[in-house]
Amino acid sequence: MEGISDIKICGIDEMRPPRIRKEPYINLFFKLSHKAPLDWCEAFNRLVSKGKYPVKIETATGLFIETWVRKPEEIETELDGLKQAVSTCNQEYIARVQAEASAAADVGDKSEDAGEQGRLNRIIAELNFDD
Repeated sequence: MEGISDIKICGIDEMRPPRIRKEPYINLFFKLSHKAPLDWCEAFNRLVSKGKYPVKIETATGLFIETWVRKPEEIETELDGLKQAVSTCNQEYIARVQAEASAAADVGDKSEDAGEQGRLNRIIAELNFDD
């Protein structure tokens, strides 16, 4: 199964390749290695919202990063920035999930340590099954 840390930009959307048009910009649609979760997409959009050019990922599909540049020479620089943003978003997402899991485990442990269930848990933990 693919994990969050496996998300990376793996190419250009074959259905929407970059084209030179009369408008002074080139639309770019970068494809991710696999579908990103909704909250990852929302975090990514917040992270890249202050860039030189508008960047977004549709949260419903979670598979393509959309942006544009004015000149072909800017594409490589834009891609490098997006790759860094994806990596940063992966790290932040993983840290947030681990923190939530840790907090949930702490809450679960504390509730079971109190009262009769806590007493039962301590008795069971202290049982000696050696001969």
